[in-house]
Amino acid sequence: MPDVHDLGGRAGFGRVVAERGEPVFHAAWEGRVLAMMYLALGRGWVNVDSFRHGVERMSPPLYFAASYYERWLTSLETILSEAGVLAQGYAPPPPPENGRFERAAPRAPRFALGASVRTRARKTHGHTRLPGYASEKLGVIARVRGGFIYPDTHAHGEGEQPQHLYTVRFDARELWGDAAEPAGFVHVDLFEPYLEPAERPHVA
Repeated sequence: MPDVHDLGGRAGFGRVVAERGEPVFHAAWEGRVLAMMYLALGRGWVNVDSFRHGVERMSPPLYFAASYYERWLTSLETILSEAGVLAQGYAPPPPPENGRFERAAPRAPRFALGASVRTRARKTHGHTRLPGYASEKLGVIARVRGGFIYPDTHAHGEGEQPQHLYTVRFDARELWGDAAEPAGFVHVDLFEPYLEPAERPHVA
């Protein structure tokens, strides 16, 4: 069963309606939530991966009933409570010095430009940046991007554990089948642990 937040490629949710003249914030409290998020990140109380995982842990009824910034607020409340930041007498650590996500990976990249790969099965628990629609699909390495913080460990306090990141090109038919537009491609940035050599060459 896909996680509630993993809606890419799933049908049945109706058209995306663009609001004409949409304001940056629909209410003043939304701007305050954004400011709280930047403060929490800047102070090192949360990281972007643990924040995303906080949203992912919302119950389906709450997730679908909540607005965009209500989901942000729920995640902040969850993570800051778990970390003790909201507890009385909390002494915050100094803010992190490095605000970038690039890191030197401990090994050379496993895949080269043009290599055929297959994505692994999507995890059924914990945080991941492998979308469900791209799970167990054939693609081609379109770009080798270098080492970055690995979200799957970073979200759970298990360290940065840098991994190589690749841009993988998928034929749209590989992802969507006969419903795909002809001659279409989708590019997805994926970490090395999500990938394995393809059992057969993939022509795209």
